[in-house]
Amino acid sequence: MALKECKKEEKADREFQKKFKFEGSINVLTQMMVDPAATEKKGGGKNLPLRRGEVLDVIQFTNQEEILCRNSQRRYGYVPRAVMLHL
Repeated sequence: MALKECKKEEKADREFQKKFKFEGSINVLTQMMVDPAATEKKGGGKNLPLRRGEVLDVIQFTNQEEILCRNSQRRYGYVPRAVMLHL
């Protein structure tokens, strides 16, 4: 990986930790897929945009309604559990 890309990812991770008050290292617990039948959402604020069939990295199971995830563009946000499927 190029040094520039690595620095960019580190910066994104630091911004994530600050925005979500996340402490410790960022570890992927599992991967889950957005339900292909779910409606697509733009996201915004702390919510991650949803695309049907997208595979997301699960960072934290926050509560019964939401999961903290990261998408393939290294963007972080909350996703409703109702639209997530186990792989």
